[in-house]
Amino acid sequence: MNAETARFVRVLARKDVLALAFGAMIGWGWIVMTGTWILSAGSLGAVSAFLIGGVAIVLVGLTYAELAAAMPQAGGEHVYSYRGLGHLASFVCTWAIVLGYMTVVSFEAVALPTVVENLLPGYSVGHMWTIAGWDVEATWVLVGVAGSLFMMWVNYIGIRTAALLQKLVTGLIVVVGLMFITGALFTGSGANLSPLFTGEASVAGGILSVLVMVPFMFVGFDVIPQAAEEIDLPHRDIGRILIFSVLLAVVWYAAIIFGTAYVLAPSAIDTESLSVPDAMGTAFSSVWAGKLMVLAGMAGIVTSWNAFYIGGSRAIYALAKADMLPRVFAELHPRYNTPANAIILIGVVTSIAPLLGRSAMVWLVDAGGLGIVLAYLFVAASFVVLRYREPGMNRPFVVPAGRAVGITAVVLSFALVLLYLPGSPSALKPVEWLIFGLWMVGGMLMYGWARMRYGVSAAHHMDAT
Repeated sequence: MNAETARFVRVLARKDVLALAFGAMIGWGWIVMTGTWILSAGSLGAVSAFLIGGVAIVLVGLTYAELAAAMPQAGGEHVYSYRGLGHLASFVCTWAIVLGYMTVVSFEAVALPTVVENLLPGYSVGHMWTIAGWDVEATWVLVGVAGSLFMMWVNYIGIRTAALLQKLVTGLIVVVGLMFITGALFTGSGANLSPLFTGEASVAGGILSVLVMVPFMFVGFDVIPQAAEEIDLPHRDIGRILIFSVLLAVVWYAAIIFGTAYVLAPSAIDTESLSVPDAMGTAFSSVWAGKLMVLAGMAGIVTSWNAFYIGGSRAIYALAKADMLPRVFAELHPRYNTPANAIILIGVVTSIAPLLGRSAMVWLVDAGGLGIVLAYLFVAASFVVLRYREPGMNRPFVVPAGRAVGITAVVLSFALVLLYLPGSPSALKPVEWLIFGLWMVGGMLMYGWARMRYGVSAAHHMDAT
């Protein structure tokens, strides 16, 4: 079998798919950011932000669920937006979410050496340079690059290996999370929850400051559609698992925030420290418990890293397959049946991230967040268009009151996009707009080059199955 005849292999079972999506969504951010969320919005304010954002993500997820079951092909957003909105819209949609995937993978390449620094204080030596106030150290960079190359190798050699790793590591996170919630309920105090709501300018402003981060925290359920051609399940079940994974993530974030606030009073929360491990150590009155939570956070880095290698490489593969990017990225490895060139591309690009230091990652994460919610908007719009244009489409998973859900998802997705625009308290900074703009312009240049070289592909592979 050569690269021209290689095909994706359907090997992902129910537990694999659930671990893939849930593990992608919980990642590392909750370890770092929970304390900031509580201080920004109050204990219940932070929980409310995730519940409100979770409703929006669930509604968007419902549109994904129906479309993923109807068109279970690699590429997810690309396939749906192509059929619903056309050639150019599908490129913009998919290229935007590839930015989101790339920034998540880059973030994890920086998060790993940060976690190691928490476990082994003082290991970071060999000053290289300073970016945005952050001193970039050689050993710190080495850990991040090594982790990135390892994850690239895991994904290169096959989806089975990546899926096994995902299940094992996600299981560790869940076990430690349940320990934390149990310990918090027995040792925490309701007095620590005060203030329930807060904010620099207003309560609403506090909730908004957390709400703008919610899409980035939930990105990951969309990895399921990206890997649809490798899922060995009835098509209807793909949609069901997708929604279940989103609901699980909503519960997870709300529980972690509540547990941390229940154990630690606001005065005990140090934004320079890791608040969830601090809360775990306090709940169990031991240092080892805090270290165990740090290891769970490291496991979250692996699950998110792994999932977005899968999602990002399949999205790039789909664009190349439709002649919107160079065809070299549409080749599957003849032995491993993976989009090897796309995986290598992600590995090379994101291995640069540790060289930029931790402060610069905030810019990438914010710019990537806009790409993610923009893709959600395109998918929701495609869902609505296809409900009207193709009412007879085979839909193994049907969303009840689909048109109303679709229109609501469009409105909510658009509202999420507005959070990033000038005039919003959480608007992107100029440097973040520069990153987003350069990414989109660079993509359009490649898109234009591909059109001139290949013409407009018939994209026969995106017909519904």
